[in-house]
Amino acid sequence: MKKITILALHLGYGGIEKCITSLANSLSNEYEVNIISTYKLYDEPVFKINENIKIEYLMNYGPNKKQINECLRQHKYIKLVSELIKAIKILKQKKQLMIRKIKECDSDIIISTRDIHNLWLGKYGKENIKKIGWEHNYHNNNQKYIKKIVKSIEKLDYFVLVTKSAQEFYQAKTKTKCICIPNSLDEYPTRYSSLQKKNIISVGRLSYEKGYDELIDVFKLVNEKYPDWKLNIIGDGKEYVAIQKKIKNYNLENNIKIHGYQKKEYINEYLLNSSIYVLPSRSESFGIVLLEAFSYGLPCVAFTRAEGAKELISDNWDGYLIKDSSKEQMAKRICELIGNVNRRVIMGANAIKKAQKYNTNNIKKLWIEIIEK
Repeated sequence: MKKITILALHLGYGGIEKCITSLANSLSNEYEVNIISTYKLYDEPVFKINENIKIEYLMNYGPNKKQINECLRQHKYIKLVSELIKAIKILKQKKQLMIRKIKECDSDIIISTRDIHNLWLGKYGKENIKKIGWEHNYHNNNQKYIKKIVKSIEKLDYFVLVTKSAQEFYQAKTKTKCICIPNSLDEYPTRYSSLQKKNIISVGRLSYEKGYDELIDVFKLVNEKYPDWKLNIIGDGKEYVAIQKKIKNYNLENNIKIHGYQKKEYINEYLLNSSIYVLPSRSESFGIVLLEAFSYGLPCVAFTRAEGAKELISDNWDGYLIKDSSKEQMAKRICELIGNVNRRVIMGANAIKKAQKYNTNNIKKLWIEIIEK
C-alpha cells in the first residue's frame, strides 16, 4: 500500500483545510494517508477526519497575530515588542520543524498545500518521492504572487490547480506538469430546499476579498423592492465591525443577520431554508460553497470577477454570472429570482444535477491517476 503525506498549515476553519480533509478521507481507503500540520489550533480538527488517518502536529499553538493586533489597538508598545520577538521565533520554528519533517519523510507521495511548502518540498524532499503541489488561490494577476508560485513549483513533479483556466495560465509559465483537478463534495443532502422561503444566504469569511461590503449595497437595492426578504451571512472576520456599521447605516438590522462562524450542521439547515445563494467575492479560486448550495437546489448568483464561479455557474442555467462587478445588475438578477418562483425551481433542479458531477468518487479517480503514474 502506497503512503501519502499531506502538508498543511493547520486543520482549523478555512476552504483549504476543508479540501485537505476531504482529499485525505477519500484517499484513505486505498492508501496509507498521513497529515503533517504546522499548527494545532484546536483540540480536534474542525472538519471530521477518518480514524485511520494519522495526524502529526509540529507546534501545539498557532501564530500570535491576534495578540500583536491587540497590543497595537491598546497602544501597549512594550508588550508589542515582546510579541514581535515571539512572532519571529514562531516563524523560525515553523520553518525548521517543517523542513526537518520533509527531509525525514519516506512516503511515496507528498502533497503540499502552501507555496512555501512547495518550495521546501522541492528543495529538501527525497529524490525518490513524488512531489505534488496543490494550489487553491486565484492569482488576480498579482505579478509578485505569480512569480512566487512559479518559483515554488520548479522542482515539483506535478502542480494541481482547481480550475482549467488556472491550469492553462500556470502551464504557460512553468515546465512542471500542471493538472486540473476540481474540488469535490463529500456529502450530499437527503432533502432539498423548497425554494419557497424568503431567505437569501451567503457563507464565507468577512474579509475584503470576499466582497461582503458590496453585498450589503446589493441587498439594499433588493430590499427596496422586496422588503420582506432576509439576508443571512454566515461567517466572521476582520471586516465584521465595518459590515455591521454599514447594515446599521442602511437601517437593515431587521433584514440582515450575520451569524458568525458556525458548524456544518448549522450552515446546512440555513441552506435548506433558503431560496437563493449569493457569492459576492472579489476573488475566488473555486468556491466550494457554490457546490454546497447547488447540492441543496439553490440557484446561485456571483460576479464574474470570482474566477472559480465562472467554471461552476452556467449563466441562465443554474444561476447568474454578473459582469463588470455591477451591483445594480446583481440586485436586478436577484429580484428576478425572487419574483419568479418557477425560474428558481428550474435553476435549482439544474443546480442539483451540476453538484452530482463533483462527487468524491469522480474527483478521487483524477487524483489516483497521477498518484499511480
